[in-house]
Amino acid sequence: MSITRLSSRELNHDVSRAKKAAEKGPVVITDRGRPSHVLMTYSEFERLTGKTRNLVLALSEPGLSDIDLDPPRVEIAPRRIDLS
Repeated sequence: MSITRLSSRELNHDVSRAKKAAEKGPVVITDRGRPSHVLMTYSEFERLTGKTRNLVLALSEPGLSDIDLDPPRVEIAPRRIDLS
């Protein structure tokens, strides 16, 4: 992950560059040389804020196709109930 620094002026002149950089990592926006804001992708924001996600959407993210998912099968046996 790379961190990109852009001044507020650079951001205003080339928003698409900032958005492309945010795909690779956070973009620190500076105001008069001091960090003031951070630009990131919405998926990264959701990850950091701990929002629950749909399993299908999570597994469809780029880069996850190489992971083998073979969860163990769970057998749930019914309980015996005494109705006497």
